[in-house]
Amino acid sequence: MEFLTDYGLFLAKTVTFVVAVLAIVTVIVSAAHRKQDSDDPDGELHLKRLNEGYKRLKENLQQKLMGESDRKAWLKGRKKAKKAEAKAKKKAAKDGETGNEPESPRVFVIDFNGDIKASDNDSLRKAVTAVLSVAEPERDEVVIRLESGGGLVHAYGLAAAQLDRIRAKKIPLTACVDKVAASGGYMMACVADRIIASPFAVLGSIGVVAQLPNFHRLLKKNDVDFEVLTAGEHKRTLTVFGENTDKGRQKFLEDLEDTHVLFKDYVSERRPSVDIQAVANGDIWFGRRALDVHLIDEVKTSDEYLIEACDRAEVVSVSFRRKRTLPEKLGLAASAAIEHSVWKLLSTLRHRNIQ
Repeated sequence: MEFLTDYGLFLAKTVTFVVAVLAIVTVIVSAAHRKQDSDDPDGELHLKRLNEGYKRLKENLQQKLMGESDRKAWLKGRKKAKKAEAKAKKKAAKDGETGNEPESPRVFVIDFNGDIKASDNDSLRKAVTAVLSVAEPERDEVVIRLESGGGLVHAYGLAAAQLDRIRAKKIPLTACVDKVAASGGYMMACVADRIIASPFAVLGSIGVVAQLPNFHRLLKKNDVDFEVLTAGEHKRTLTVFGENTDKGRQKFLEDLEDTHVLFKDYVSERRPSVDIQAVANGDIWFGRRALDVHLIDEVKTSDEYLIEACDRAEVVSVSFRRKRTLPEKLGLAASAAIEHSVWKLLSTLRHRNIQ
């Protein structure tokens, strides 16, 4: 028993020492990265060539479908072809011929996953700025893969304005919606020259909503006064704790109606084929139904569209990722571990209940 106690203490000390060393190494590495990227402390631009990814996926499947002898012959031929291609490029570079080759068109893919505050706005702004610095109007295209159920008017208005920058530069813009682009999400999508959506994607919801609780009667019942002092008749129309008036409600409704008019005008200007009076009632349409009312131009998934684009252009995913601090990284790791443990526990309990 004494041996086990001593061994347990030794093991605890060892684990503590290893954890401390790992923490110190993490801090040093993080500091080194910050120093290397001091020119852009907010984050960094990431590029991913989708042509290569789709090609690798296809080749991996081809290999698995082949027999052993066929696979070896195929790999040998592929290796020989790559060697010949590299040799040809090297010769062309030596002869100075690379500058005479016409550049292939490019398709820049930007992802936007929207929450109620359109938190992706900053990343979208920087990705659009980067793309516009190199994209050619007569040659290139931008694809926005959009997923959002909408949110704050001013936040999504800014996100739509970022996409308007692409349209103003006369660069073709395509919006791909696989799941949802409603309300503020559709405000963004309608900027595009073409909107493509999957068969059951949710689109539309061209309307404005506002809701807030009011605790005035509860406070009054408990003899609690709450005073709202304003300078300006319409500085505060509705309040959470004060007593709301019919005049304040009327003004608030007028503001909502005005916002709705601005929303309808925005959609109408960018999609004149839409009967705005028929669709701007706050209702939603699934992909196939959205095509009937001209909210979209084609029923297709983003994967289909991008795989087809790979046959005619170089397809590049562009994203701007904000750098996370060490406490954020550790917090995310802890959060992921807790979430995994909770889901594992729930799955176990569910499995036992089923049996």
